[in-house]
Amino acid sequence: MSVSHPIVAVTGSSGAGTSTVKHAFEDIFRRGGVKPVVIEGDSFHRYDRQAMREAVTKAEANGETLTHFGPEANCLDRLENLFQTYSESGKGERRFYIHSDGEGIPFGQPAGTFTPWEEIDRNSDLLFYEGLHGGVVTDEVNIAQFVDLLIGVVPVINLEWIQKIKRDCSNRGYSQEAVIDIILKRMPDYIHHITPQFSRTHINFQRIPLIDTSNPFVMREIPTPDESLVVIRFKNPKMADFPYYLTMLKDAFMSRPNNLVIPAVKMGLAMEIILTPFIEDMMEKKRQRG
Repeated sequence: MSVSHPIVAVTGSSGAGTSTVKHAFEDIFRRGGVKPVVIEGDSFHRYDRQAMREAVTKAEANGETLTHFGPEANCLDRLENLFQTYSESGKGERRFYIHSDGEGIPFGQPAGTFTPWEEIDRNSDLLFYEGLHGGVVTDEVNIAQFVDLLIGVVPVINLEWIQKIKRDCSNRGYSQEAVIDIILKRMPDYIHHITPQFSRTHINFQRIPLIDTSNPFVMREIPTPDESLVVIRFKNPKMADFPYYLTMLKDAFMSRPNNLVIPAVKMGLAMEIILTPFIEDMMEKKRQRG
């Protein structure tokens, strides 16, 4: 961890709501005049889109499973090195993963490829990471140890499946059977490498639907925020100002000494109310350090 070069990481699988947290932090950074260097987890995948397809096919032929959740498909050693180097000196290297042809236009590259590695801006105030592995610890790497503020975003598992099935079928042209097969294949990596991170987070946001999702494979629509609650868990209750949260967030209540429950429609607002003081404190300590 570092006072001079702090690191904030948001970890959670695709569709979990990490984009909501990212937007909240963008507002916080803009209002506070904070200059972040933004790191996307996808840029630390080991394979580009075509190479990943080939690697998955090869693994299946050998009776193995390769998914983006697991360490084999990612450059976790390089991510750990970035976090360590940045925390010590504010330096490091990053690249971008091109998700769509539109994103690739400024780089002259097609979708599914990586841009070259480049030095990050050394004048940044903090490093902001959003992806799958911001709090990973394995026998080979310990990324979590360098993170000053680790945020987890995770829906209950049935809701996560519903969101993936709906997204992949509607936007990516997969059949439901194909999506279920993907879910099953990546479950071991999810259990061993994604889930443990949520016990290391300083603050965790978990969305819970208020409708019956007992069979996620027959759900036609994703539960809306109006049909959901969000449980916000603080690793250390002393880091939370619960009286203030309860005043600012209508219909919020506490379910345990370290758990705040809010309507899901208030999730973005809650994130800004809760997270802003942490960023302000980081920047104040950074200024005092000089």
